[in-house]
Amino acid sequence: MSNVTSHCVLPTGSGPADATPGLRILVVEDEGMVAMLIEDMLIELGHEVGAIASRLDEAVRLAGADAFDFAIIDVNLDGRTSYPVAETLENRRIPFAFATGYDAQGIDARFAAVPRLAKPFLSADMAKLLSGITVAPRRATDRDAGSEGAH
Repeated sequence: MSNVTSHCVLPTGSGPADATPGLRILVVEDEGMVAMLIEDMLIELGHEVGAIASRLDEAVRLAGADAFDFAIIDVNLDGRTSYPVAETLENRRIPFAFATGYDAQGIDARFAAVPRLAKPFLSADMAKLLSGITVAPRRATDRDAGSEGAH
């Protein structure tokens, strides 16, 4: 059974082999070991972790300033919801998914259509989520600005 839940339409392929290579991804996760696991999964799948944010203020700043192709966001950051990060990404038209232990009813209705990775998840679940995602090409200035993001 897959741990990827989505009520929105994302372009998808038939499996991990169809995953778009080389996405630059923002990871928002307050549990260090989980963040490291996600980072390892993404690297193994051929993607770049542009930054990892463990605090809400840091995540909002990165989401609003750096160049990312996609973001994976934990809904609960040290007892605070990460919805401001999601709003910032939406405003910038950067696609994202929630990685959470919450079921669909635990997600704010504004974000009901956002894909969700149900914790705990496997690398195959991550690959399925990222499979076939298409993003607008980043401008050279975006790549340069994004390289300043801290890990």
